[in-house]
Amino acid sequence: MAKLHGNQKEQINMPSLNESLTASMAPSSIATKRGMSGVDNKIYDSVFNAVMYQRLPPGTKLTEAHFCELFKVSRTIVHKALQRLAHAHIVVLKPNHGASIASPTPQETREIFVARRGIEAAIIPLAIERASKAQITNLRKMAKEEHAAYENGDRANWIRLSGEFHIALADMAGNSVLQRFLSELVSRCSLIIALYQLPGNVSCSHDEHERLIDYIAGKNVKLALQMMEQHLLAIEARLNLNDEREKINLAEILGVNQ
Repeated sequence: MAKLHGNQKEQINMPSLNESLTASMAPSSIATKRGMSGVDNKIYDSVFNAVMYQRLPPGTKLTEAHFCELFKVSRTIVHKALQRLAHAHIVVLKPNHGASIASPTPQETREIFVARRGIEAAIIPLAIERASKAQITNLRKMAKEEHAAYENGDRANWIRLSGEFHIALADMAGNSVLQRFLSELVSRCSLIIALYQLPGNVSCSHDEHERLIDYIAGKNVKLALQMMEQHLLAIEARLNLNDEREKINLAEILGVNQ
């Protein structure tokens, strides 16, 4: 899921954009480092994984009272977990309406992908200009890790690694404004992919990323831009935005024994 340069104190106190994306779209093993622990982590993990594995459909209502009953905890703990989920764009919190799983509309989805294609098109030439051999090697390593996660059926980690690959390109570009914009867009796209991608489809093909890396390593701006455009259009085309919702058992989906 881009680092801010500065003195040593700033590096310690301010997480990079890559870390921010990882923390916002990751289970509690990472979230714990951001101040979460215990049952609130369990709630976060349960909802996060249910969304990543398409067990919780868009728009599902999540009432604090229900969570208190399911997990035998106070509203304070539930609220803390839901706030974290809202920060990751997984949950929407509305005054007097409670929480629900985010439900980006087809129009919102199109707007997000249009914006992302524009930002990534601006990033590619800058990344190619600044790319080092070490960074190219790191990109290849990331692409292999992403592919391994997909092959192992680890959907949540695969989606996260796919986002981190694109954020690494923004990191190479060295433009903090573009990095911030892309961090937000990748986070939102990761949710959209988790919610709407048809089963069996690959959001970010290992081969597509490898070819993109080859063009970047070869300093071929034109082909890299074309590859990125095709790549993002293909991701969008694999989404199923039909509204087909079924009645669900929240306790069963979240793996809570009653």
